[in-house]
Amino acid sequence: MNELMLSSSVSALVPVLVSHAGERAGVRFLEFFTANIRNANTRRAYARAVTEFLTWCHAVGVPSLAAVAPLHVSTWIELQTQTLAAPSVKQRLAAIRHLFDWLVVGQVVPHNPAASVRGPSHTSRTGKTPVLDPSEARQLLDSIDIRTHSGLRDRALIALMVFSFARVGAALAMKVEDVYTQNRRLWVRLREKGGKQHAMPCHHTLEAYLHVYLVGTGIEADLKGPLFRTIQRGTGQLSAAALPQANAHAMVRRRALAAGLKTPIGNHTFRATGITAYLKNGGSLENAAAMANHASTRTTQLYDRRRDEISLDEVERVRL
Repeated sequence: MNELMLSSSVSALVPVLVSHAGERAGVRFLEFFTANIRNANTRRAYARAVTEFLTWCHAVGVPSLAAVAPLHVSTWIELQTQTLAAPSVKQRLAAIRHLFDWLVVGQVVPHNPAASVRGPSHTSRTGKTPVLDPSEARQLLDSIDIRTHSGLRDRALIALMVFSFARVGAALAMKVEDVYTQNRRLWVRLREKGGKQHAMPCHHTLEAYLHVYLVGTGIEADLKGPLFRTIQRGTGQLSAAALPQANAHAMVRRRALAAGLKTPIGNHTFRATGITAYLKNGGSLENAAAMANHASTRTTQLYDRRRDEISLDEVERVRL
């Protein structure tokens, strides 16, 4: 009876081709996401990609999981290039390739049909994340009404992403205890990708904003509680629940609109804004990489948007 219930629950969670391959295939499929991928964002993206691919395979008549061939993978990838950018397509191909590697090791399928499939070529020296000019970033921060808990929270969160180059996921995962004093200076502790902890001293502006936020909202003593929280409905006070990333994105867009900014910004904008401002003021690329917790300066260069200003200056030389 328990085995039947397990089989039914697995079948309900996996694509048809996987469920038809048997219970062991279903369990192995689920383990790929639960045991093999630790990053929640990667897990969601990979799950969406492989589910769509296997659903498509079933729809076009692929009879079984073992019958998935390189032709099926390459055809589906070609279809993706019609609607998605090259990096997104490459990520989807990586998801399929890693899944089938996992299934081959688990002896669910005999070979990896994605191993020989090449994705679209893509090279980029500059990121596409919208970046704010320092005056725009200051305009946004100054426009926030800090007479409310939500205003104190939003200003502190945006400043944290700008001045510490923090990813929004790492910022929202912080506890109150991750803001601490060391050598008479306020520090922040960030939990980045791969479970890595990254500590940084606070810029004096960020230090002031965090102090006012913690004291003004009364959460400074709740060391194990989330640093950035939702607002209780009807009270205007902070709740005990952590602020979800989607809510943070909506907040940023709302604050930017209220501040009169026309740049379509998102959460990642502030990381790129902070890195660019640091480099424009004489900071080194190596130190920027260390502060952003990048493994390579090549990644940091994608956030360096100083070339945008050079290009604009050169364009203005075309005088008629």
